[in-house]
Amino acid sequence: GFYEIRKKVANFILEVIVPNRATYAAQRKELVAKEKHPLHAPQPPILKELRAEAKKRGLWNFFLPEVCGLTVLEYSPIAEMLGAFPLANISMNCSAPDTGNMEVLEKYGTPEQKEKWLEPLLKAEIRSCFAMTEPGVASSDATNICT
Repeated sequence: GFYEIRKKVANFILEVIVPNRATYAAQRKELVAKEKHPLHAPQPPILKELRAEAKKRGLWNFFLPEVCGLTVLEYSPIAEMLGAFPLANISMNCSAPDTGNMEVLEKYGTPEQKEKWLEPLLKAEIRSCFAMTEPGVASSDATNICT
């Protein structure tokens, strides 16, 4: 149940994420230094190892009830833990904007959209983005939507 999963997440953070934060940071720094812009740098190689360990421990895609079986209420305290350790978020495939985009695809996507975008996102093979525009408003504040 939930308590067992929460304990597994806590152990993963303490046993895997915390000891590898410095390695991730060093690899990231090295990769960023080779690029003209930080956003062009690939993810550090250690991330593949962290993701493999998360999958091995069954700690993957917790934000999506249809996939992981946790309710939103059960995921909430886990999300709080992940928020304190951003590397855990990305290692467990629970980071924005992918999480929100996967939720939209799961709930409203066509079978074709799910095959093309949701399946690779669930496997962390691709990343996604979110953009919002509104005529006449220089903002991404959804309260400004008027069209």
